[in-house]
Amino acid sequence: MSEVMIRRLADGLTGILPPGAPTVLDAAADVDVMVLEVAGGHLSWNVLAPQQLPSAVIDDAELAQQWVWALYGEALALALDASARTPERETPVHGAEPGQPALAASARRLAYAHWASRWWPASTIDAIPPLDPEVLDRDIAALTEECEFLVDGADAVAPAVRAPIDALPRAADYALAAGAEGDGPGALVLARGRGGWDWRYCPPGLVDASERAVSWRVVREDGATTVAVSAAAAPEAPADVAAYLRPWARIDSGGTLVEAALTPSGGAWVGAAAVSSAGAPVHVDIHVPGFGIRTGDASVDLRSRIRDFAAARLRRAVGVSADGQGSDAPLLAEIAAAAEDSDF
Repeated sequence: MSEVMIRRLADGLTGILPPGAPTVLDAAADVDVMVLEVAGGHLSWNVLAPQQLPSAVIDDAELAQQWVWALYGEALALALDASARTPERETPVHGAEPGQPALAASARRLAYAHWASRWWPASTIDAIPPLDPEVLDRDIAALTEECEFLVDGADAVAPAVRAPIDALPRAADYALAAGAEGDGPGALVLARGRGGWDWRYCPPGLVDASERAVSWRVVREDGATTVAVSAAAAPEAPADVAAYLRPWARIDSGGTLVEAALTPSGGAWVGAAAVSSAGAPVHVDIHVPGFGIRTGDASVDLRSRIRDFAAARLRRAVGVSADGQGSDAPLLAEIAAAAEDSDF
């Protein structure tokens, strides 16, 4: 059981706030936040936390009452109703627990499945296989049906199942081209580097999620200095990507920012840009123009924890049946990926 706070928020909103859980009103929702749109509000969890009760931001308390009791219990549903008629801005509720544990578990799994469709850290370099998008769509469709009286908006629409995919990609199918391309015979390599990239600024399935996915070289040739960038493609990267969805490299070479368009080449995205300084430190960001909202630097440690989390999920999914119970039961897509992992 948990203590949960009911709090009046700005603009007529009401929050149901378990300790430490994120909300959709947080200034910068990071890559570890799971969100589900429900009747009269939004639910959110932290994917890395054991917390089972979500935070809720409610814009229609009367409509939300159809599920509040199921996710938080009768005592909290009654307290939520009473809070609208009292002057107190905060009401603590002790002993909150789901009135319908099976529905609460399905809601969390549905939020997780939506999260996985966006943030699953597929990486050839780190041996984290992708989740088959067809199987993941089947997971989402089944869980949406289980939560039909709870979900609303876009999350109430079950995805159309895609055409079957014959096999998941194998690591051998991808030349890890990051940093592998050669230099001209007269070129002088002044510096090299390698690192990760901020997942928030590219759509899923384009760039490998590893912290070693992006490499760069500062090259001096024919009197010009160039930074050449290579970013390993994601395991599921399509062969043909529209130009407006292709990633770019933002290169900072000592205070001067330049942009380089990246094009697909041998399992990587590659490009180069001329720079004026040859001796300053170089920092490279990968992004798709117009995608994501810049809210400060992403945490390398957080990305590492999510990769560890995904790898642990796959280990737990090995040999598991498809009828697992509980909010942390593996998805069908994870079970399929775990079965393919030995060949990845």
